[in-house]
Amino acid sequence: MRITVWGCGMVLVAGLSGPAQACAVALDTGHSRDRMGATSARGAGEWFFNRALTETIAAALTAQGVRAVLINPEGGPIGLTERTQQAAALGADLFLSVHHDSVQPQYLTPWQVNGKALAYSDRFAGFGVFVSGRNRAFAASQRFAAGLADALMAVRLRPSLHHAEPIAGENRPLLDARRGLYQYDGLVVLHSAPMPAVLLEAAVIVNRAEEQTATTPEFRQRVAGAVTQAVTAFCRSP
Repeated sequence: MRITVWGCGMVLVAGLSGPAQACAVALDTGHSRDRMGATSARGAGEWFFNRALTETIAAALTAQGVRAVLINPEGGPIGLTERTQQAAALGADLFLSVHHDSVQPQYLTPWQVNGKALAYSDRFAGFGVFVSGRNRAFAASQRFAAGLADALMAVRLRPSLHHAEPIAGENRPLLDARRGLYQYDGLVVLHSAPMPAVLLEAAVIVNRAEEQTATTPEFRQRVAGAVTQAVTAFCRSP
């Protein structure tokens, strides 16, 4: 396998064959059209960010011969355990839930965008990766999460540690502060998955600058390249 990091931070993975191509990855677009998740600084629903990034990741994996299984790509109403059940039924070896991040309400500052009252917080930025200790493949989930964080940092993205802050709604155990790797046992899409499972918070979209970055094809390609690198390394490992 050959991995090239371009000047813009994009990753090209070339020359894949064998076990990596036999691996199937379930890509779960976080939230849905009727429950969008977080609202960005400029008023966009998180689900739109999640869908666009999931599609880019799927294309990058498919281009390298890795089977990408899309979970709820149309954003219909679906239960959390139904997502992981679909992944298992479709033969996924790995489950990745794709999200974008927010912050606790006390950090939000009100502002107006085109006459609409919204809120932002520029205090935090970066990605986070989450695993559940209740997942039956916890060790493998940690291994994939660590590889994903390393690949994201290789394209000059940096983790946010704000979910470890000892305040209400956060206080998540940090398994690896350098990588922004958290343990969150209560995440249903992680602990109900019968395969290794990781949740990625790709960017903090209430941060005004990071929201704008997260809408760009360049950012999505960087993340997709990192995911592809992490997936292929994981699928090749014994």
